[in-house]
Amino acid sequence: MIAISVRNVSKKFRLFASPQERLFETFHPFRKRYHREFLALNEVSIDIPKGKTIGIIGRNGSGKSTLLQIIAGIVQPTNGSVVVNGRVAALLELGAGFNPDFTGRDNVMLNGALLGISRDEMIERMPHIQAFADIGEFFDQPVKTYSSGMFVRAAFAATIHVDPDVLIIDEALAVGDAKFQHKCYEHLSALRERGITILFVTHSMALITTYAQQAVLLDQGKMIATGEPGLIVDKYHELLFGRNSLSEGSHSITIREEIGGANRMVSEMASTHSMADVCHGRKSYNKTETRFGNGDAKIVDYALQCEGLWDVVDVSFRSMLNIYVKAAFFRDVQEPAVGFCIKTVEGIYVYATNTIIMGEQLKPISGGEARVFKFAFVLSISPGDYFLDLGVMQVDGTRGGCVLDVRRSIAHCLVCLDRDRPFDGLVDLATNFEVLEEQFYSRS
Repeated sequence: MIAISVRNVSKKFRLFASPQERLFETFHPFRKRYHREFLALNEVSIDIPKGKTIGIIGRNGSGKSTLLQIIAGIVQPTNGSVVVNGRVAALLELGAGFNPDFTGRDNVMLNGALLGISRDEMIERMPHIQAFADIGEFFDQPVKTYSSGMFVRAAFAATIHVDPDVLIIDEALAVGDAKFQHKCYEHLSALRERGITILFVTHSMALITTYAQQAVLLDQGKMIATGEPGLIVDKYHELLFGRNSLSEGSHSITIREEIGGANRMVSEMASTHSMADVCHGRKSYNKTETRFGNGDAKIVDYALQCEGLWDVVDVSFRSMLNIYVKAAFFRDVQEPAVGFCIKTVEGIYVYATNTIIMGEQLKPISGGEARVFKFAFVLSISPGDYFLDLGVMQVDGTRGGCVLDVRRSIAHCLVCLDRDRPFDGLVDLATNFEVLEEQFYSRS
């Protein structure tokens, strides 16, 4: 059975340079056009089966939120049709659907009434809603006094306790604290097991691969691809990291190790004929990186290699990851050093090291030369999105050295896992376990 059917849906918005131009167009005697049209959605079609959990991803402005608003009935499409079978509950942008002058309790009652639930039923469900929201006495205070976290608690609690057939969530849980997010995701899993159709938008690829049974990729108002979450995430990263079109057939290049451990890709990177900065051409490159240093040396290229693939974005859990860093030196450096750092989206350092604290002493490098350095390690960190810092330094007696060039968040990669992870937390410590033999126990 189809829960949601979207057929050739398009949505145009009129954009004005100023409020005055909107007024001029409204009252112009010859109906002069002052606006320009923005096509938020362009001929989008998709059928969502009952009981499926669908994740929608795409760059900012790709039309994700507009599509959810049309499915929820909040916005009317310019063209096309949408058919939704069953009761729809939607948790969209912060503040949507709640009256700021009403209390949390009053808004919950109003939300139930709008969905056709009787007052007696809502009163019966109120203790469960209040307990799930867990905002204490603020539940009976005006919503305009709520913090963003308190609001999303009340809104989510109200949304999931109205027995929806279709649940729509647009990144609203991103403002909740970690404990509440965990409770919400556990409840979403329970709803999925009950056969509730769930449609959600997120920028967290870990959520897509963990919770979604199917993923949809939108870009510039068009549906680019739909299918198995892992494959759609790969296409999203190809789109995100500088590819102009997904039809270019961009894939990670398989490399073959040659005699002596060298290979064509590394040889090309190590060539001293070019000291130009080509980092922006890497698939994992993050254009919002920050950079500092005295400029005596510069990082001009890098590459991630994993499982025989060169220039990767997706990295498999517990795989061997090789990080290649090319640095160009513009003056003589007697004691060079190089390092890297892996950190979470929130900026938490998962692991950081450099050749100084590793005890590796590098040979002097003359100005006008370039070197390629390689770090290799088994990546045993929790699946999710991570950023990579790279740095080249000069030894000066400190742990970090004198910074020649540091490129913070230069690369963005996704650690993937195709099975349930055998641990909780950020890092797999590869714990050993054993039951001691009986002879070690003292006998009474």
